[in-house]
Amino acid sequence: MALNTVDAKILAKMFLAGAKNLENKKEWINELNVFPVPDGDTGTNMTMTIMAAAKEVAKMDDPDMATLCKAISSGSLRGARGNSGVILSQLLRGFTKVVREYDEITLPVFAAAFEKAVETAYKAVMKPKEGTILTVAKGASDKAKELLEEGCEDLSVYFDEIIKHADYVLSQTPEMLPVLKQAGVVDSGGQGLMEVLKGAYDAFLGKEIDFSVETPTVSVNTVKADDGYSEEDIKFGYCTEFIIMLNRPFNIKTEMDFKAYLESIGDSIVVVADDDIVKVHVHTNDPGMAIQKALLYGALSNMKIDNMRLEHQEKVIKMSEKKEAEAPEEPRKDIGFVTVAAGDGITEIFKSLGVDCVISGGQTMNPSTDDIVNAIATVNADCVFVLPNNKNIILAANQAQYLIEDKKVVVIPTKTIAQGITAVINFVPDMSVEENEAVMVEEIARVKTGEVTYAVRDTQIDDKEIRQGDYMGIGDKGILSVGPEMNAVIYDMVDEMVDDETELISIYYGEEVTEEAAEEIRVKVSEKYAACDVELQYGGQPVYYYVISAE
Repeated sequence: MALNTVDAKILAKMFLAGAKNLENKKEWINELNVFPVPDGDTGTNMTMTIMAAAKEVAKMDDPDMATLCKAISSGSLRGARGNSGVILSQLLRGFTKVVREYDEITLPVFAAAFEKAVETAYKAVMKPKEGTILTVAKGASDKAKELLEEGCEDLSVYFDEIIKHADYVLSQTPEMLPVLKQAGVVDSGGQGLMEVLKGAYDAFLGKEIDFSVETPTVSVNTVKADDGYSEEDIKFGYCTEFIIMLNRPFNIKTEMDFKAYLESIGDSIVVVADDDIVKVHVHTNDPGMAIQKALLYGALSNMKIDNMRLEHQEKVIKMSEKKEAEAPEEPRKDIGFVTVAAGDGITEIFKSLGVDCVISGGQTMNPSTDDIVNAIATVNADCVFVLPNNKNIILAANQAQYLIEDKKVVVIPTKTIAQGITAVINFVPDMSVEENEAVMVEEIARVKTGEVTYAVRDTQIDDKEIRQGDYMGIGDKGILSVGPEMNAVIYDMVDEMVDDETELISIYYGEEVTEEAAEEIRVKVSEKYAACDVELQYGGQPVYYYVISAE
């Protein structure tokens, strides 16, 4: 007999199965990304988003529909990372808005929920682009409505037909976005959504599935400008283990360099290289730093992070809270700043400019909506400006501002570190919030940014042939230069960025670059563009050897 309704118990299993299926496919989805850069990507962001909700759902023994929907919506909303993660959270939010009103979900309710999911997700994106996860979701919703109108009554047939049609829509995304066609891939976010739907359908059919949720959450650190206690109070508290699936050469020298880096941030280092994988174990205070470094060599799997000194950490936190309670409360400011940055040099620059709280993150680890909410909460100000500094973090920042009730939050849509620095520099204390917002938005539009990294695979983008290991100069709207020699790529990239109106060129060099090498770049750029001021600063950012701005 066909199952024609879904209760809360079945829906919970479907959701968990969808989340697990996405988690299992996340590295494959990461590989679908158009830009072949070595950073955390769509599969990772979507997985961390849905797993934030899955952990809440997994704790429930016998939830009712309303409680289940609240856990799915709230968990994914706060755990949302990256554009794809935010859109997924909005799809889940819209879907649960409808089904939470029913004890049992029928086919017409599913159709209405699919439609509401798409409507909610499209509203969350300022400029929706077709050929993305949104298009795939809309295709699923349209098919759901069509099947309802045709009189379909069997949910098994219903789900099967929706998935088949959504898969077809996904296959057509390269025809909608030329950049996908040129790279020979379908949209990665759309593929991620399909894995959620397929996993959920398997659970509906009663297939045997492991519903346990054990994926560790990787914390994103926040650095306040006035931390009350030293990090030395906690010694290498996190046991961090993972496997690197190599996509670049890992010879003896590379292994020694990697071990040396791990020794600089922790102890109990074990690095075992075996053909195409490297097993890593380290005790450190900052698992994110080990992870960011490892991402330079390949994709990660089997990640496990344990807090070895939880009791000690809680003691330190309590001491800090006691100290803060005893200290006289500082007067509330009119305006404060929260920004996102990767690299100790970049962090110091923002702190020196008066930023109250720096969230450690960026390309290699997009902070979640909840990370941003928590950072805003630490700032004692009536209004907080948030600078995402990455186009893939703006949606999560926008989402965060609606979760803050005790202060005004303004998101300045900075897409790069250089834009974020420019925004802070142009802040004028005597001007109103609205005036400052207008000035900052206007000034960041004048900043051109280029970032230099390497390619992790062969591909073709913007009519440029890219080989694995090539250096790439990536601009605001695409790849500006490609080649096997880094300095040549840098100079070509700068040539594309600088025009007759350029007055200032700022060079931020990363953790992989020596000061001597960076100074050589500064000298040559200064010689070629004598009319411009050329500044060199240590950024310490991972993954990107150089971040260069022209304004």
